[in-house]
Amino acid sequence: MASHHSQPELKKNQKLVFDVLKDAANPLSAYSILDLLRGEGFRAPLQVYRALDKLVEFGLVHKLETLNAFVACSHDDCALSEPAAFMICDACESVSELGDASLSSHLGKLANTENFALKHTTVELHGRCKNCL
Repeated sequence: MASHHSQPELKKNQKLVFDVLKDAANPLSAYSILDLLRGEGFRAPLQVYRALDKLVEFGLVHKLETLNAFVACSHDDCALSEPAAFMICDACESVSELGDASLSSHLGKLANTENFALKHTTVELHGRCKNCL
């Protein structure tokens, strides 16, 4: 699947990591990425983590905290300030990214009500996808 992001100029390691995530069927851990890229000269987890940190910063990749894994962003207009929401199937491990302006608005209002300066939000919904029901 081609990305329509106006992609920043990626360094070699960032591009390799991003391409692995784009082509992956499921979220990948940093160590899985390292294993897949050993043939490309990756030797240490730190190489992968540095690339992932930049890709997350650029908004090209999301970290799924509950899985400690990463996925390539699937939305053209994914804004870093918008909350990301993911449906994660506990059976087949498929992940679908959701974009919902009303969710973003509601979470922002909740934070404001509590005088909380919201910096980053990732919502992870666990359950079963339509193929696994």
